[in-house]
Amino acid sequence: MIPMKDTDDIQALMAELGKNARKAAEKLATASAERKEKALLAAADAVWQQRDQIIAANEKDMEFGRSKGLSSAMMDRLMLDEARIQGIVDGLRAVAGQSDPVGEVLEEWTQPSGLRIQRVRTPLGVIGVIYESRPNVTADAGALCLKSGNAVILRGGSESFHSARAIHACLAEGLKAADLPETAVQLVPTRDRAAVQELLTMTDYVDVIVPRGGKGLVGLVQREARVPVFAHLEGIVHIYLDKSADPQKALDVVLNAKTRRTGICGAAECLLIHQDIAETVGKDVLTALATAGVEIHAEEGLPGPGNMVVATADDWGKEHLDAIISARQVADIDEAIAYIRTHHSQHTDCILTEDEAAVDQFFAELDSAILMHNASTQFADGGEFGMGAEIGIATGKMHARGPVGAAQLTSFKYLVRGDGTTRA
Repeated sequence: MIPMKDTDDIQALMAELGKNARKAAEKLATASAERKEKALLAAADAVWQQRDQIIAANEKDMEFGRSKGLSSAMMDRLMLDEARIQGIVDGLRAVAGQSDPVGEVLEEWTQPSGLRIQRVRTPLGVIGVIYESRPNVTADAGALCLKSGNAVILRGGSESFHSARAIHACLAEGLKAADLPETAVQLVPTRDRAAVQELLTMTDYVDVIVPRGGKGLVGLVQREARVPVFAHLEGIVHIYLDKSADPQKALDVVLNAKTRRTGICGAAECLLIHQDIAETVGKDVLTALATAGVEIHAEEGLPGPGNMVVATADDWGKEHLDAIISARQVADIDEAIAYIRTHHSQHTDCILTEDEAAVDQFFAELDSAILMHNASTQFADGGEFGMGAEIGIATGKMHARGPVGAAQLTSFKYLVRGDGTTRA
């Protein structure tokens, strides 16, 4: 194992990580489902047994975050307590219990020539995951890559450095317990940003990069990477209150979507209100948001509480990641869809309505990775989709889209069987 300390020779360090990962990937590709499950369950046990050490490590990161002046929402992302560690444990066990995607037959058929053809899932190989302050991503990404037969190189954010190390140590324990190579899940042991630049260009060792973070991180990865990228861009999430929205559902869903956790990518960032209900349902929802402590950046003239802030051009298409929401009035569903198309990030968008025709139009005409009806956008999460965990929400259109779970971390190959078959 590579020592967990800073190093001056970043290029040599990353090359060693890459070589180790490539060798581990070869072994993982044929590892049995039982051994991978055993590794994940043992890792889950280790996380729970070492929760006190993980929380102590996290406190170092919290202090580091406070010294950097991180926002309250970012500090919330960073913080670990016993309940969140239980969530990490539950996520590891959920992934362990899923069916193994490797070798799954996706399709099979027989050609007139007599060839029998199968399309089966196969691991991608080596995955590089670059993420920011959420330490739980260390466990989620490690578990999903292992389940899908991939080796992974994890590069966590500087804020979560100590927490990630503590969680990674538990994953290594799990791999050891299952007699799998500990280098199947490696953590870059330095805060040096040069390690990120190196990881992005390691085409000999890394098959795909998954960035998980804000616009700055994802933009850097997309600009600099020579390795293919699964983009997880901003969560510029819109909720459209249609004229037939149920008042109680509107209150419940919008409040949850904005206030449950304001710093996650599924948090609502913009509220669009049909003009016919602006004075009624819309005003009630905005008043409830303000009462809950949300700062409302509203289009001038929009009915609502007296403490709303007049929105500027910068408020449209903005990921606040805080207790702030943009709000404006629209004439109808067509204007709402047109606005969302212009300003969203193709992450998650939601309609609140009792009109099925409006739902059908919203779902048909928008192409976000996730579209919702009468449900909180905070459900935009792989765990809530039954995937156990996710490595991110992919907002691109190639290969994986939406929550990226174990199955999405595979490619496929064709197995072709004949019986002395020749081509005419």
